[in-house]
Amino acid sequence: MQVILLERVAKLGQMGDVVNVKPGYARNFLLPQGKALRASDDNIKSFEARKAELEVQNLETKKEAQDVAQRLDGTTYVVIRQASDAGALYGSVSTRDVADLLAEAGVTIERRQIVIGQPIKVLGIHTILLNLHPEVDAEIRLNVARSAEEAELQASGKSIQELAAEEEAAAEFEISELFDEIGSAGMDEDGYDPRGRGDSEDPRDA
Repeated sequence: MQVILLERVAKLGQMGDVVNVKPGYARNFLLPQGKALRASDDNIKSFEARKAELEVQNLETKKEAQDVAQRLDGTTYVVIRQASDAGALYGSVSTRDVADLLAEAGVTIERRQIVIGQPIKVLGIHTILLNLHPEVDAEIRLNVARSAEEAELQASGKSIQELAAEEEAAAEFEISELFDEIGSAGMDEDGYDPRGRGDSEDPRDA
């Protein structure tokens, strides 16, 4: 199917280009979202008559998008979620979650403008692409953690695996210290264990 683009579409063309696309792509995406018109003679004439107006609108929306991008690009947002010890989320973080998070920060972004490559199903820091305008993108980071404290540790550059390893090492150290204290408590000042767990002979008998 031939369509005429009303705005720039990535990997397809610029405003005013007449391009061939799959009918399903046109019917399900380009036409309903107002990104293109069927390339009929009447629509092409209509576009040419409105071209200057569309270009002005595009510049205005592009400027607005650039302002939002400058505000958002590189920012990080903490998302608290329940997860297993291995870091797997009980659920996932969706485009709706991201839109709600940005709305709380005072920025309205449509879900279709939020690009999540793979579903977020694990703890950690994830980069999200925001398609604010056909010619303007921004990136934000989501710090997905089980608590604010864990989010701070992840922000310092430690992965959930490293955090788990540190917690395990700390627990082993505490257990080791506990056994050392118990062992020391059972020895008298000369190192003799009256319960029979010291030297086989009493050094005071030597």
